[in-house]
Order: sequence, then structure tokens, then C-alpha cells
Amino acid sequence: MLREPASLCPGSLRKATDGRGRLAVSQILTLENIRNYAIALAIFLAIDMVWLNVIAKSLYARHLGYLMTSRVNIAAAFIFYMLFILGIVVFVVNPALMAQSWQMALGLGVLFGLVCYATYDLTNLATVRDWPAVITIIDLVWGMFVSGITSLLSYVAIRLLG
Repeated sequence: MLREPASLCPGSLRKATDGRGRLAVSQILTLENIRNYAIALAIFLAIDMVWLNVIAKSLYARHLGYLMTSRVNIAAAFIFYMLFILGIVVFVVNPALMAQSWQMALGLGVLFGLVCYATYDLTNLATVRDWPAVITIIDLVWGMFVSGITSLLSYVAIRLLG
């Protein structure tokens, strides 16, 4: 039986306190959580790079070329990837591991992707002049897919590694 992922999911954060109600960093920054994070990050980056550089590149250029910069803001991209994967691990993968449910990993992953990508795309649709609705729809579907598949593959990889 799998152990609970080192107190880095919403239902178990109370167990990671230092006795005074403060989170104990040593309970969160465990090798197990770092491994789970690294696995999810590697999977997400591999899939997202294919999407961005091969599949969707011309689509985004055609519909958003007037907004696109010639150089990617590496710092902003880095922060997004770090935070997004943290969310996948904390809110999806670790709870699914605790429940021993690949279906939970997939379902919560799809939901997490929808919520995160909708936050960005629906805000743009509401506030950016001439934001293409087709991009919003494509991004929402992509967000659900990439988050769901990343969560599922991370769950499976972590289970296989024991």
C-alpha cells in the first residue's frame, strides 16, 4: 500500500504543522514531493513544448500575431510552469495517490486544467479587444487535455516507481 505523499495535499496540510499551527517546511520539502514535482514537470514540459512549437505555433501566429512578441519572456514562462505544476501535484496528483485512483488523477487533472486555462482565456476574452473566441475554445480544450494527461501519466509513473 502506498504511503500518503508527504503532507503536500490539501487534506493533509494540517498534519505538516510544527505544533503551533505553522507549516513545517521539512514536512513539505521531502524527496518524495520533489520527485513527484520533477516527474510532473518533465511530463508537462515534454507535451507542452510539442504543442507550442509544433502543433499550435502557426495557429497562435495566425490568430494572435498582432499581440505576440518576438521573444518569449523566459521569467514569466518559468514562473507559470513552476506554479502550474505545483498546483497539479498539490491538488491533483498527491490526492489521487492517497486515494489510489488513476480516475481521480485524470478527472481532477482535467478539471484543474479547465479552471486554470479558463482563468486566463476567459479574462482575455472579456478584456482584450478582438481576442479570438476560437483561441479561447482551443486553449480550454488544450488545458483540460494537457493537465489531465500530465496528471494521469504522473500518477502512473509515481506508482510504478513506488
